[in-house]
Amino acid sequence: MHGYSRLGTGRSNATPPSSPPSSPRFRHGRGKNSGGRATKQRMVERLVFMLVSAVFRRKGVLLFAPLLYISGMLLYMGSLGFDVVSLKNTVGVVVHKRTPPGSVYRSPQVFEKLWPFMEAENNGRANAKILYFGIMQLMMAWNSSVHQGWKPCVDKIISKTELPKSSGFLIIEANGGLNQQRLSICDAVAVAGLLNATLFIPIFHLNSVWRDSSKFGDIFDEDFFINALKSRVDVVKELPEEIRQRFDNNISNIVNLRVKAWSSPTHYLQKVLPKLVQMGVARIAPFSNRLAQAVPANVQSLRCLANYEALRFSEPIRMLAENMVDRMVKNSSQSGGKYVSVHLRFEEDMVAFSCCEYDGGEEEKREMDIARERSWRGKFRRRGRVIRPGANRVDGKCPLTPLEVGMMLRGMGFDNTTSVFVAAGKIYRAEKYMAPLKQMFPRLETKDTLATPEELAPFKVGCSGLHSVSSQ
Repeated sequence: MHGYSRLGTGRSNATPPSSPPSSPRFRHGRGKNSGGRATKQRMVERLVFMLVSAVFRRKGVLLFAPLLYISGMLLYMGSLGFDVVSLKNTVGVVVHKRTPPGSVYRSPQVFEKLWPFMEAENNGRANAKILYFGIMQLMMAWNSSVHQGWKPCVDKIISKTELPKSSGFLIIEANGGLNQQRLSICDAVAVAGLLNATLFIPIFHLNSVWRDSSKFGDIFDEDFFINALKSRVDVVKELPEEIRQRFDNNISNIVNLRVKAWSSPTHYLQKVLPKLVQMGVARIAPFSNRLAQAVPANVQSLRCLANYEALRFSEPIRMLAENMVDRMVKNSSQSGGKYVSVHLRFEEDMVAFSCCEYDGGEEEKREMDIARERSWRGKFRRRGRVIRPGANRVDGKCPLTPLEVGMMLRGMGFDNTTSVFVAAGKIYRAEKYMAPLKQMFPRLETKDTLATPEELAPFKVGCSGLHSVSSQ
């Protein structure tokens, strides 16, 4: 910043001025061109004043009011800007579209500038201050003491009283990918406890993206799930014969209650419970995000119980996962057997659903339009639906690229000797987007590098749970 000189005028016997010298920043503008700029500014102000006056003298002012309002909002939000230009002794106003800060994917350019510093750190050529800071950051990253303040959300006190008489059977259909299905299961346990219902083992919807035909028992340990919940919620693998016969042994014949997303516990008690008691069975499909996040403590404790105590992977997945973890520990000798597991969410469906743009140009836009139509069939082409990639990025709704994840890890203090396990599905344009992550972390592993083809073969068809077992 510029400021006035505290050394005076350089004359030792000079009388102190009555006021401090003006800032060089202001003195700079007092040249021969300053009068011209002031004249241009006055002309612009006069032009705007004349325009507004002319509009308000007309009876049709109400027709122009919305236009003036919209123009003002665009200028205020930064979507439009204007420059005052001089062309052949005349003054004009040029309106141009301005890109809001943070609305464009520029991470490759940032990485290009940062990479020389990372490389210097990799080769031990960074200065002592940077090396010391990096070492301290890495020590903090591996330090488990920062997590000692975490407290479990599950009440370990198990009630020994018998469950009251059931209100009926609750059937839910868990849709989406594995993570969404897990959340749906936890919500189903919470709703079943709230309604005092008997929960039928959750049904997995055949997802149009994953095309995975796995059932609950293929991914999770059914018996363990039932036993872990027995003191709080009754769970069954089969419906009674009377229920099955009433609906011709077809669950889809049971009336679907179609609960809205993020419904409150009050909604379930007032709308779902009466129908459950009346029919003896209730079906809700789809069930993803059908329970509000803010719920009473007793309902939230059921969610926690399901998530942290009752859900356990099936034995085949657990055995392979344990072998993979052992191999990761052996491959992480330079960090004392410690490694970082990252669940990348940069699959094609995630990128398409986010409606964000990266650096793939028109080809990327075409691929994303095809992916959205293939998986969601017209959802993004409905009337009134506007896709705003720049606004999505500003709002932080864009999935991180592998490059951005790598820069984040390096910023946290993990250096290029850190072993990283990447748990993910098929990365969109993997050859392009995974390259900088491998450049930053050469000791990068995936399930395909840790497990043999023979070990992975049983999971290739019909089981989506394997790609994220090491990130759970």
